[in-house]
This record gives sequence, structure tokens and C-alpha cells, in this order.
Amino acid sequence: MPRRTISGFSNPTVKYLRSLRDKKHRRREGKFLAEGLRLLTDARENGRLPETLVMADVRDEHPLLAALIAEVESRGGEIVETSPEILGKITGKDNPQAVIGVFAEFDTSLAAIDREPGRLGAPIWLVAQAVRDPGNLGTMLRTGDAVGAGGLILIDECADPFSAEAVRASMGAVFTQAIAQAPWSEFVGWLRQGEGQLVAASLRDGVPYRGAAYRSPCFILVGNESRGLPEEYEAACDLRVTMPMLGRADSLNAAIAGAVLAYEVRASFEG
Repeated sequence: MPRRTISGFSNPTVKYLRSLRDKKHRRREGKFLAEGLRLLTDARENGRLPETLVMADVRDEHPLLAALIAEVESRGGEIVETSPEILGKITGKDNPQAVIGVFAEFDTSLAAIDREPGRLGAPIWLVAQAVRDPGNLGTMLRTGDAVGAGGLILIDECADPFSAEAVRASMGAVFTQAIAQAPWSEFVGWLRQGEGQLVAASLRDGVPYRGAAYRSPCFILVGNESRGLPEEYEAACDLRVTMPMLGRADSLNAAIAGAVLAYEVRASFEG
């Protein structure tokens, strides 16, 4: 497919790309944006290529960019060149990245998750319930990548994992971690069909998180930033653990709590 050049702000492609900043349009189109050469390189290295690659017509050349362009072109993807000003209009940023990719959203059904031991089975999974901050969601994806988790399962109404904020905060982990979305009842039914220990940080009848009896695969459940987990959700967990709060704060940030617990679970498996 030949390269295209866009020079006008009113071009329909510019309007389409800009619309993907909105959750309603992302869901309708099944597409999302990822910005920056590092993110797009992470995607390429994990077998994900953008359907459309949008680049600044004035940019620094880089071997990673050349490799990305070549692979997108070889797979029949579209290459679009435009001005930095139009890229800024698309992204809503004054200093946009020099390259943007348009990706098809992934299958986020629980059926797409492989939690069994073996080729794809992972010892740890992160589960977020009603987490509304896209930065927290992206951080949880990044944490999952760091601890070797299988992915992130989003329960009930969470932030959109394909928003620009979540994708950016994931630092590329949106392309390395499996992502699933489901209501609580569907998730619990799916979980109980196979192996899996559901663990939550809790103030209700919890045991100390250090040295607790974690089992693989371990599903670490983190609740809403302000409300935490509903009591009935905690009651359904196989294990509830407490984290000491030695200062005046009464709780950790949701993503940080998930990270601390994930590393403790990982250490218990390795020890």
C-alpha cells in the first residue's frame, strides 16, 4: 500500500484518528492509539503491528523506526505522513510523539485467557475490581509484566485499558499482558472451573501478607481506589491478607498494593 501524506487539519483521517481518543468511538471501531517509538517497538517485538502507522514528516531517523516501517509495509499496513502540528491535534498534546500506531483492540473475553500450567500458564494474575484511574490500570499492567504475571483481569466497570492514558502508563505492557474484562459473577464462575487461588488484601480476618500460604496460579484481587472491595467479594476469596500501615495513611494506592502483594507472592513461589 503506498504511503499517504496528509496536510489538512480537516482531513477525514485526522478526524477519525482524533475520535479514537474517545472511549465511545474506540468501542465502536474496535481500535486504539499507541504513541511513541518505544511503545510501538514493544508491540512489534510481541507480535502486534499497527494497522496504520502515522509519522511526522519532519523526524529523526532511527533503526527501530526503519524496522517498524518495513514490517508494517510488508504486512500491508498503511503508512501516513503528516506535520507535527496535525499529530498534536490527533493526540491532543502540544509536543506529540513523532510516531503513532492504530491497533485493533484485543479479544478481552475470559475464554481467551489460558491459565493452565505449561506454555502460557502463569503463576500470577492480577485482578482489578472497579479501578477507575487509567494510570492505576496501566501501572498494574506494567507490574504484571515485571513480575511475570499472565495478565490483568478487569472486573465490573473499570477504566478503559485501551485509553491513551492507560496505554501510556503501561509502558508497553498492554502488548505483553493478556487483558480480560468481565462482571464479577462471570469471573467467579470461570475461576472455579479450574485451578486458581483468589487472594485479596483485606482488613477483614486477614493473615499477615508476609509468609501467607499462596498457591499457584494466584489471582491477586485489588479493589476500587476509594471504596476498596465489596464485602461479599472479599468473602469469596480463598485467602485474605493484611499489609501493615505504620504511618498515618490507612491504605496504599490500589496499584501499589497490587505490586507489593504480587512481589510477595512471586517471592514465596521462588523460595
